[in-house]
Amino acid sequence: MSLLTNFSRSTNRRALAGLSLAPLLVLSACGDGGSEALSGDDSGGGEVVIAHQAYTEMEIMAEIYAGVLEDAGYSPTLQPVDTRDLYVPPLSKGNVDLVPDYASSMTEFLNRDTNGEDADPVASPDVEETVSQLEQLGAEYGVEPLEPAEAEDANAYAVTQEFSEENSVLTLTDLGGLGEPVALAAAPDCPERPDCQLGLKSVYGIEVSNFEPLGFGTVQTKDALESGEVDLGQVGTSDGSLESLGLVVLEDDMDWQNAENLTPVVNSDFLAENPDVADSLNELSGVLTTEDLMSLNAQVDVERMLAADVAATYLEDKGLVG
Repeated sequence: MSLLTNFSRSTNRRALAGLSLAPLLVLSACGDGGSEALSGDDSGGGEVVIAHQAYTEMEIMAEIYAGVLEDAGYSPTLQPVDTRDLYVPPLSKGNVDLVPDYASSMTEFLNRDTNGEDADPVASPDVEETVSQLEQLGAEYGVEPLEPAEAEDANAYAVTQEFSEENSVLTLTDLGGLGEPVALAAAPDCPERPDCQLGLKSVYGIEVSNFEPLGFGTVQTKDALESGEVDLGQVGTSDGSLESLGLVVLEDDMDWQNAENLTPVVNSDFLAENPDVADSLNELSGVLTTEDLMSLNAQVDVERMLAADVAATYLEDKGLVG
């Protein structure tokens, strides 16, 4: 096994290209906790170190994990980082105990790291099959997945509500059936990706007449959709801002995209010493839906609420704490 060798980075948000080796900014989970570097001492006892990528959805998920485990008697500390590259090694070593991640993205990260940049993909649209692959790969790293949630932030494609209604388009099959080429805004590497422009044509027969490399789910991509500069934009299924912008996700009705269900990934030694962590997080996974995730993201990104407050209210409303 080789940690982080020849990892192929995508501009997709979950791959988070542009590895930064700057010193880590370490934040406390629940107000008054102390700071520790990712390379610091093992947590031990009732402490749990939760690392997460530093954008809205993962900040919320880390706060939710922290709230669930604090209610179970643990003392959580959150450690935000820029990229997955930065938390996999300390998770493997036990300096980090737990991370929220996406089933297929984490699976393919470990797959490439283990088998090389050009390794055949092992993730798929089948979440159970994908998590099984993650379990097998994770064993070599001393980490293991818990139960995946129904909540998913998968690669998706959106149009304006006006376009959808005028053309009776609700699915990607509907869009392909129009027989008209579309202008597409997406991540810069989209034209070469089977889950982007290549697949739009091969799976759904959608021709791209003009491509704008404006990014995955970025403000620029959504602005281009709103203004009519493009017809189709690459977004995430859990983007909470879409409805307020008058944008709708077209259903992936041929089950094209890989499963990106939110999945807790835990250091195996930590889990063996603290098996009740699985009970708490599996209960959460049994409740959390994609609609919940969209609402949580919207509260932070649109309503400008704090991730910690949004997480705390969600856990109380769902009866997961207290």
